Amino acid sequence: MTTLDPTTPPSGGGAVPAAPRSAAGRLAAGRIGTSDLVFFVVAAAAPLTVLAGVAPFAIGLGGAGAPLAYLVSGVLLVLFAAGFTAMSLYVRNAGAFYAYVAHGLGRVLGVGTAYVAVVSYNLITPGVAAAFGYFAADSIHDATGADLPWWVLSGVCVAAVGVLGWLKVTLSAKVLGAALVLEVLSLLVMDAGILGDRGTAALDPASFDPSTLATGGVAGMFVLVIGAFTGFEATAIYAEEARDPRRTVSRATFIAIGFLAVFYAVGCWLIMGAFGTERAVGLAGAAAGPDLTFSAAELHVGAWLADAMHGLIIVSAFAATLAFHNAAARYLYALGREGLLPRRLGRVSGRHGSPGGAVVAQSGFNLLLIAVGALLAADPYGEVFLWTNGIGVLGIMAMQALAALAVWAYFRRDRRGMSAARVVWSPLLACAGLAVLTVLAVVHFDLLTGRTGAVNAVLLVPLPLVLVAGFAVALRIRRRDPGRYASLTTVDVERDG
Repeated sequence: MTTLDPTTPPSGGGAVPAAPRSAAGRLAAGRIGTSDLVFFVVAAAAPLTVLAGVAPFAIGLGGAGAPLAYLVSGVLLVLFAAGFTAMSLYVRNAGAFYAYVAHGLGRVLGVGTAYVAVVSYNLITPGVAAAFGYFAADSIHDATGADLPWWVLSGVCVAAVGVLGWLKVTLSAKVLGAALVLEVLSLLVMDAGILGDRGTAALDPASFDPSTLATGGVAGMFVLVIGAFTGFEATAIYAEEARDPRRTVSRATFIAIGFLAVFYAVGCWLIMGAFGTERAVGLAGAAAGPDLTFSAAELHVGAWLADAMHGLIIVSAFAATLAFHNAAARYLYALGREGLLPRRLGRVSGRHGSPGGAVVAQSGFNLLLIAVGALLAADPYGEVFLWTNGIGVLGIMAMQALAALAVWAYFRRDRRGMSAARVVWSPLLACAGLAVLTVLAVVHFDLLTGRTGAVNAVLLVPLPLVLVAGFAVALRIRRRDPGRYASLTTVDVERDG
């Protein structure tokens, strides 16, 4: 991507001053295409992990309406994406949410959002690596009887992900693409087996009756369902490295959301159809719930598929770790480049064009958190994974709501030729829906963490703390260095056309 020209604000006025470039260079431009972005996004969502590890709990909470909930969530995120991708035409920054909120709602709130983003993405990554260690250790024990510590395997995962993150980003895309194909293929084989055995009996139309969303557990179900899309917003994070970002980001975002919504809804529908809706809801709410998807695969295809899916969950966890590592590293890079975090995080590998300083720091953080989990004898899945990801998912949902409002504010005075449906009503509706879901996530935080009471109270504290810390940093910069404050986030603003 060639250097972008500064532009005027949407309301008109003087040129926005360009932020200083890092002496260490910029991310390699023009390397990521639409398919690469889709692989990053869908691999981060980890469809096999969602349908095997989350969908059964959503079914147990919300009953027959779980498939419809995935579609409704997809529609909400399409509304969000309409405005999100419109703004991506004008603001391209590796710290996407941070830059959008700064340009739409002000730099103080933008910097606060930046710190929330750093905490959210950097917590999700080691948590998913811990899940990798948990799944891998379990599979190795089943296959050989050997008991390898989960943290050793998680450490191997972090090291491999760090190497891939340091190398050219296109290599990560290839790895994620291969992993994603295997995940999706296994689930499609399961779907085909269920349809082959049960035919139309597996397709209960009642699952798409809106009245199914009037059940008592629907709020909790939506918290789990919307979390299954986490990571789709990463398309904008890679805008600086994308080929033809004006088209690539928008196209990849809509493809990813559409694919995930339909794939989740159909997969969930057929998992229920494998047993019959009423029986599936009963099983999902019982002790057999966590194995519902594997049981469906074994019942209608064979034990070999269930065994393969157990193995592929390890691949899914690795792919998700890599995808979130790349996203977290780019947020660290963006804030290091701005001087909101140590400047060395904004250094770029001269050979590979990757955010080298941020990759090393992010990998080090991953290893530190895993080491702490090992020293405390924490459960890798029930504590390290669920707790870190509970904080991260909540933070990302809150940022999505803010980003949607920022889109509306950015285009409020000048829609730049875009329709009101895209840059006014879609972002406002998305903001309202995401704000409601964020509140529900706080109320039902136990569904994300597996804990109640004081533990959840402690886990909820970091996000508001870092938000306030961001406010303090921004206000300090504004008071001491107004010129630098005025240049924050303007490095990748482009003139229309």
